[in-house]
Amino acid sequence: MTAGSSRIAPRAAAGLLVFASLTACQPGAGGDGPPTSPGFSQPAAGDVGAPGVGDAYTPGDGNGGYDVQHYDLKLRITPGDPAKELDGVADISATATQDLARFNLDLSGLNVGDVKVDGAAARFERAENELVITPAKRLAKNAKFTVRVAYSGTPQPVSDPLLGRYGWIRTPDGVFVACQPSGAHTWYPANSHPSDKATFAFTVTVPDNLTAIANGEPDKPVASTGGASPVPSPAPSRTGSAVPIGHRLETTNTWRVREPMAPYLATVNVGRFEVRQSRTPGGILNITAVDPEVRGVDIDAFHAKNAEITDAWVKLFGPYPFGSTGGLVDNADVGFALETQTRSVYGSFGAPESIVAHEIAHMWFGDSVSITSWKDIWLNEGFASYADWMWDDRRGVAPLQAKFDQLYAQAGNRQLWDVPPGNPGRGQMFDRAVYDRGAMTLHALRTKVGDDKFFDILRAWAKDYRHRNATTPQFIAVAERVSGQQLDSFFDKWLYQRGRPANY
Repeated sequence: MTAGSSRIAPRAAAGLLVFASLTACQPGAGGDGPPTSPGFSQPAAGDVGAPGVGDAYTPGDGNGGYDVQHYDLKLRITPGDPAKELDGVADISATATQDLARFNLDLSGLNVGDVKVDGAAARFERAENELVITPAKRLAKNAKFTVRVAYSGTPQPVSDPLLGRYGWIRTPDGVFVACQPSGAHTWYPANSHPSDKATFAFTVTVPDNLTAIANGEPDKPVASTGGASPVPSPAPSRTGSAVPIGHRLETTNTWRVREPMAPYLATVNVGRFEVRQSRTPGGILNITAVDPEVRGVDIDAFHAKNAEITDAWVKLFGPYPFGSTGGLVDNADVGFALETQTRSVYGSFGAPESIVAHEIAHMWFGDSVSITSWKDIWLNEGFASYADWMWDDRRGVAPLQAKFDQLYAQAGNRQLWDVPPGNPGRGQMFDRAVYDRGAMTLHALRTKVGDDKFFDILRAWAKDYRHRNATTPQFIAVAERVSGQQLDSFFDKWLYQRGRPANY
């Protein structure tokens, strides 16, 4: 993820969780779940899934007691509808990792109408950003189970005083969705932490004059709507009454993500887009979309650049980890891009080439190989930043060594040297040190072990942890194994100590 101008994304957020009390859903906000009895008993303490995974960078995010395998989201999105923009049904397939009499999903702001576990009605309550579910029957450890949540409302963006605004962002003609780190549960119920990756399907219904673009690959070709006049709804009746939304012209498509994805990387963007679909010279499906209201972005050039960069990174990093690549530029008032899995999303600032190189590199580093906890965010951003440095060097814009030297010469730069990128703190998780000092760490490693070993390390990392979660100690172990060198002291200086490393 990068910002459109400073190249350092200035935002993130954490959902704060208060468990002083559990408030049952009111009828006006979605209805009560089934009563506690008969058939529902108070769970023993040991049978309750934890209300968070304990990540201090995003307190309250994620949940314990189960592992999600798949999200099947059926979404009707009507941008600008004064009553509700979103009607959703989430079918979630999971495995219990302990005996469970009660468990949580992360969900904020939306109205819940119904919850079922394994097809049976379940009691549910709301507690801040949590949906607390008590199934009719306890779930045994290792049992596979399903959860269905019917919900609706108008998702609200996350506004964090430290790190900005993101999530479900309204645009002039639709919505733009970019959720790092804590925005997923503003629009669908989830185990909202990158440590629980799952496959996804999005069946999206939108007004017929709009296009929906999600992660993965669509079941049917995606039509362009960019620049077209809105398709009129059927005329009102002679009595002058409005046409019910269910009777208006709509279009539906399903997008499938067949490889595991962290919940924050999920996206569904709705608006008028010009769309291109083809294959890269290397044979990878490439889907690109651009809102024609964004000036200065030529869709054919952007489409070709996505293909060129994807194929180039395959040569350096190893096989492409997903079924498609591409990108989407929307007329969204945000100052960042995000590596939403398979195709990154960019705001109204456009798609500068080095940022495109950065975001596509995330498909290997951040999306396929995902962090286990947010303190290791440099594994995403340092790697992608070094990739865009390499791209700028390749195209003659900024020599790689000169970039490193220019930063290293800033001995008094406290923003760079006083923040250890290996554990920067929540308030600094998207600061310059994570991006630039993270990239410098990789360049220093390359200098230490040599080019051949360095790229062997990157390819081994991408291969060994493909579609998995990983940590910084695991990366260090890969680097030591491949290089044959002891590197603990090296990484300690670059990632965990304050101050500029000497004699790198």
